[in-house]
Amino acid sequence: MARANTQFVKRIQDIMRNDPGINGDAQRIEQLSWILFLKVYDDREMIWEISRDNYLSIIPAGFHWHEWAVDNKDGQSLTGDELLDFVNNKLLPALKEITVTPDTPISKAIVKDAFIDANNYMKNGILLRQVLNVVNDVDFTDPKDRHLFNDIYEGILKELQSAGNSGEFYTPRALTDFIAETLKPKLGEKMADLACGTGGFLTSTLNLLRPQVKTVEDRDQYNHAVFGIEKKGQPYILAVTNLLLHDVDDPDIIHGNSLERRVTEYEDDEKFDIIMMNPPFGGSELPIIKQNFPNDLQSSETADLFLALIMYRLKDNGRVGIILPDGFLFGDDGAKINIKKRMLHDFNLHTIIRLPGSIFSPYTSIATNILFFDKTKPTEETWFYRLDMPKGYKHFSKTRPMKLEHFDPVREWWNNRHEIKEGDNYKSRAYTVKELEDNNYNFDLCGFPTETEEVLPPQELMQQYSQERAQLNAQIDKTLGAIKQLLEEDD
Repeated sequence: MARANTQFVKRIQDIMRNDPGINGDAQRIEQLSWILFLKVYDDREMIWEISRDNYLSIIPAGFHWHEWAVDNKDGQSLTGDELLDFVNNKLLPALKEITVTPDTPISKAIVKDAFIDANNYMKNGILLRQVLNVVNDVDFTDPKDRHLFNDIYEGILKELQSAGNSGEFYTPRALTDFIAETLKPKLGEKMADLACGTGGFLTSTLNLLRPQVKTVEDRDQYNHAVFGIEKKGQPYILAVTNLLLHDVDDPDIIHGNSLERRVTEYEDDEKFDIIMMNPPFGGSELPIIKQNFPNDLQSSETADLFLALIMYRLKDNGRVGIILPDGFLFGDDGAKINIKKRMLHDFNLHTIIRLPGSIFSPYTSIATNILFFDKTKPTEETWFYRLDMPKGYKHFSKTRPMKLEHFDPVREWWNNRHEIKEGDNYKSRAYTVKELEDNNYNFDLCGFPTETEEVLPPQELMQQYSQERAQLNAQIDKTLGAIKQLLEEDD
């Protein structure tokens, strides 16, 4: 599996790197995203034509994958400038201009949404033909090929971690699987991710629901079990494709911004049994967005707004697993304090898992946490547990990412909660609501030990800094010298 994954991705990489229009991994993945979508959608339509009465495609005639992308080795397939002209001036405009009405089924409406922001970056039609041929080698109607491609697709998503800002749309599979496993979704429940990125939480949920499918009714519940909203075009198309690959015929994913509606307007039928999220960190929204929230919850931090949104979209007895940065735990501005008060008094904030650093490396080094809460009763106590870096790891990386088994210490502790003290610090401890209130709602508890810096006498401190400055200056001079030499050689 892994080898096929590597070979597929490497073949695509090798072809696209030779194209003058592809500038870096982010563009390569964006280009591949819409190509994969069309191929996967075409293969799903073959199944729908058999299983659905009088099925009519929303894609105009002549623009289905099998009509233009397949190379029948008869010398008639589009390639070179002819292929570029077709894609740029006929295919993409036609898909962007598809007419969608409120009555259009989700399975059809997603086509237009998927191509609103799609672009063709490739400038060499011969290389584009080669990419199409590699993708066309996978038959998504074949269960064996589809299962194999789930691994390939996961590899493509993982590359988002190091593809510039696109990394924010990918949550490591170990995290999504652990949170889904902990919240235990059941058929008949509706799970949501209100900033779903590429759909990691959605597919982790589906993977747990699939073995529960026994009847035709179960199959229908599986098809409508997850809901997502994604603001950006590229992760949206990846998420939709991801759900199609998981046999969801009507991917209920909206291309839009969850924060653009007043939170007080949501009706009961717009609320969810389970919400799992890794909201954007450090972002900010337009001032008009803040007005969609009550005054006491208006924040400049996007993650805070999503947490407030969850409070309005969670059903009674619903449960949540959300990833948040350390800044939320110790933040003491008005909105953060008010959100924490509501979490303690209107919800049951039962567990906070402090996560080891570098989980999102290389995209970000921000320290993160998982907050688990439900809407069953007011909080009585909140357990904190610090998950340390596994033995043999100094940090996680693209080649050594976090794995699901690294959560084994949490799993063992979860059903047998007990206080753990290490020296002067707690690795695990329960705090009452009063203790948290008396601590000014600072949830930065059971954290990772910080190295204390030795305080030197002033004279020694000056000497140390002088040495460090001299070393730094020497390194800068060496680098500048090397650059100067290169410039002289170019002359």
